[in-house]
Parts: sequence; C-alpha cells; structure tokens
Amino acid sequence: MLSAAHRMRNGAQFSATTRGGARAGRKTLVFYALPYDATTLVGFIVSKAVGNSVMRNKVQRKLRHIAANSLSTHQHGYYFVVRALPAAATASFAQLESDYTSALTSVLAKLERATTREPAAQRPDAGTSAPQPREEL
Repeated sequence: MLSAAHRMRNGAQFSATTRGGARAGRKTLVFYALPYDATTLVGFIVSKAVGNSVMRNKVQRKLRHIAANSLSTHQHGYYFVVRALPAAATASFAQLESDYTSALTSVLAKLERATTREPAAQRPDAGTSAPQPREEL
C-alpha cells in the first residue's frame, strides 16, 4: 500500500506536474513526472470516463499498489501523477503494471535527457548557425 507520506494531496502539485513535467502515454494511462528535491509524491487522476465509482476506486487501488512497488527504487526526488484512461477499467492488473512500468521508464529517460542537455547559450557551437554578414568588395 502507498504510504501517506508519499501521497500527493495539493492541487498545485498536480498542476505543476501535469503542466511542466515530462509525459508518457500508454493504452491504459498517462504518466507525468517532475523532478522534486524531497520525498517522492504520487498522485492519481481517475475521472468518471473510467467508469462508475466502484470501477474508479478499483482502478485507483490497483494503481496505488503498483506505485508503492515502484517507490522502492524511486523514493526520493520526484512528483509522479498517473492519469487513468477509460481502457484502465477493463485492463488486468498485469496490463496496468506493464503500462505503468513502461511509462515510468520512458518519463525518467526524458527527464535524464533534459537535465544532461546544455542550454543553447552555453554550447560552443551556439551562434555559428546564424548567417555571417557578407563583405563588400
């Protein structure tokens, strides 16, 4: 079970993660991640499009269990938000877990690429792509 210390409850945290973080979509869910300097927090978005309240709660419980397992390797440094898609209602636990793991791997790779990329102003070849003025003869 996902402990209370790892649950995201603040709307501003959800907004920051979904708007400014890296994203990866799969058949049953969309996964968002944003680097964060404290304990990893995980939030879930399960809308009425997924199904009635019983189905939404069932999907959310499955996702919480999957997230708790993944926190063993990512306990520190991220905001994670998982948005369940309507296909999650009929998906098996194994399918949800596969999509979650795949999306998590993809998002972390995107974040890694973004942090290792140098800003354009600091690159040694910055400015060489602009056309040089022609000399008059």
